[in-house]
Amino acid sequence: MASTSTTTNPWQTVGLTQSEYERIIQKLGRTPNLLELNLFGVMWSEHCSYKNSRALFHHFPTKNEYVLQGPGENAGIVDIGDRQAIAFKIESHNHPSALEPYQGAATGVGGIIRDIFAMGARPIALLNSLRFGNLENKRTQYLLDGVVAGIAGYGNCMGIPTVGGEVFFAPDYQENPLVNAMCVGLVDHSRIQKAVAGEAGNDIIYVGASTGRDGIGGASFASEELTEESESQRSAVQVGDPFMEKLLLEACLSLLEEDYVIGLQDLGAAGLTSSCSETASKGSSGIALELSKVPQREEGMNPTEIMISESQERMLIIAKAGKEKEIAAYFERWGLHAVKIGNTTTDGMLTMYHHGELVGEVPAKLLTNEAPVYERPYTRPDYIEKANKLDVTQLEEPDNYNHTLLNLLASPNICSRKWIYRQYDYQVRTNTIIHPGGDAALVRIEGTNKGIAISTDCNNRYCYLDPREGAKIAVAEGARNVVATGATPLAITDGLNFGNPEKADRYWQFRECILGISEACKVLNTPVISGNVSFYNETPTYAIPPTPIIGMTGLLKDMDKAITIGFKQEGDVILLIGDTKEEFGGSEYLAHHHGKVEGPVPSCDLMLEQKHQSYCLELIHHNWIHSAHDLSLGGFGVALVKCCIAGDLGANVTVKNKLRPSAFLFSETQSRFLVSLPEKHIDEALTLAQEQQIKVSVLGSVTANKDIILTYNDASCLSLSIEQAKISYEQTLDTFMN
Repeated sequence: MASTSTTTNPWQTVGLTQSEYERIIQKLGRTPNLLELNLFGVMWSEHCSYKNSRALFHHFPTKNEYVLQGPGENAGIVDIGDRQAIAFKIESHNHPSALEPYQGAATGVGGIIRDIFAMGARPIALLNSLRFGNLENKRTQYLLDGVVAGIAGYGNCMGIPTVGGEVFFAPDYQENPLVNAMCVGLVDHSRIQKAVAGEAGNDIIYVGASTGRDGIGGASFASEELTEESESQRSAVQVGDPFMEKLLLEACLSLLEEDYVIGLQDLGAAGLTSSCSETASKGSSGIALELSKVPQREEGMNPTEIMISESQERMLIIAKAGKEKEIAAYFERWGLHAVKIGNTTTDGMLTMYHHGELVGEVPAKLLTNEAPVYERPYTRPDYIEKANKLDVTQLEEPDNYNHTLLNLLASPNICSRKWIYRQYDYQVRTNTIIHPGGDAALVRIEGTNKGIAISTDCNNRYCYLDPREGAKIAVAEGARNVVATGATPLAITDGLNFGNPEKADRYWQFRECILGISEACKVLNTPVISGNVSFYNETPTYAIPPTPIIGMTGLLKDMDKAITIGFKQEGDVILLIGDTKEEFGGSEYLAHHHGKVEGPVPSCDLMLEQKHQSYCLELIHHNWIHSAHDLSLGGFGVALVKCCIAGDLGANVTVKNKLRPSAFLFSETQSRFLVSLPEKHIDEALTLAQEQQIKVSVLGSVTANKDIILTYNDASCLSLSIEQAKISYEQTLDTFMN
């Protein structure tokens, strides 16, 4: 076939390099036509091929005793017993959300939901992880408002509870917000579905919404830096319809009860191109398509537009031959398209016809498995050494610890997220046991006494100052949050958000984070079973901080042992598990009170982390403790106040320590839990700690008078009412967003 391209440098129009274009010609033995070139443009983009990241994935552990499906499918799957499993994954929708915050966030949610039910799983929970610029900025407020509304609008309409997440504000996200969506689904072992084409002669059936021009070039758009010209690429942002998706979900899950389906695949990034080439490659098959049969909602769509459109709410079914009518009847009940658009072949080719005319033909594996893989040069950024020189012992001590703590509680990165999560229907289906606002969400597995704990975590300041240690901490904190509910951590999904990998300092950050995640996952036995990489999150002037979001899941086998952060009972003893060190580097106290994002970050001793998590779980499983809370952002002071607010009970704490009061209150030393327990169990808890050589400090007791009192080395340090603390903690987002 002769080339139809008329541009001087045709590869540039689709985001390829000259060497990649020459490689395509060499592999094909000819020049690709315009349609074929566009297929390579989307499939060899970073968003689809992971060409700048795949080389490092071998570092990740991907198996343990729970894993049924690791990376390589639409989502990962772990066993939760009784022949049941959960499928889960996190994905980003950053660039679209920067341009169209509502639709960008909404379609991000829609896409991750389809990844889950493509595995045969029914979605049972949604989470998110968000990053924005300064909250005082009007554009930040516009983006936050639109993104939260988009997440709420899609999830609420689908009837899937949005049960948790996190949000962080920092100047370097001002022009490039991050929107990462996570979904968890429940599936029986016998119903697990994969995206494979199978043998020759199977039918390729298109189901769901019609194809339009929205989202064309979305994969390539997500693989570029944001510039002023990006505003003109709004057509690369998809438009979502959650009511259509609800119909599609129910129709697909219903169909899977029949013995008709060989493979099921979401039409996500790169649309028909990716879904067909990926399913064909997995089965070493080919696929032949008649593009004129694809349902289209716009007049005059050409083959290229049909193949790379990213219109939402569409799925591809690889069905047994001769079942077309039965499948069409299933979808007709739901008012949806179910149209045969092709069939599988033995030649390994992705072959495209349009009204009977051959318009393109390329090897499926050349688009997928044989995409280029780069291990980029890397260099430690210049800022690292300077930023880590801060001597935290020279920091000036606050004049008033009450005021400092109240100001910290009002920080946009610590304050209550009620303004966000009250827009989410987090109780739909009535299985959400621990609501947003705790360490992790906890969702009951209906019909059982089991629960799934889920959290998303990442401290991007730590990852900026020390990417490897920061990534380790992200995994450790995710596991701690799950443990604090009583659940045992199972596995993670990662959303890796970085700048331009072609710049050596950005690639160094990425590589260090990969190594940190890998190390932590190996020690904590939480393998990486799914995930997403989002590069090019930068503008011409600056890049985002490295932001590897960790979506952690855990299993609680007995829901009667579920535990929350709030103090429960007057007279309970307050214990601190773990030692506190003067570790202010990258802390919220340092940033908010001193205006510095500097210093050595807290060290993460993974073996100690594992010991403390195991100890906390043992306390919970013995029914010895009433509450548990992970210490993280804001340190002990913030954790103590949150436990008091959540339980509407006070605390009287007495501490004797060699540290300065600010260090004990606001250091973010890792591997710590704050727990409360009845006095009758204190000896058992302390004996167990001594046996396991774990430092535990008795700090005081829970009180009914609703005051928070801290005496430090015989001097009054804190004296606050819960009401004072609540005013500071709960007003910030409402003030800026209402």
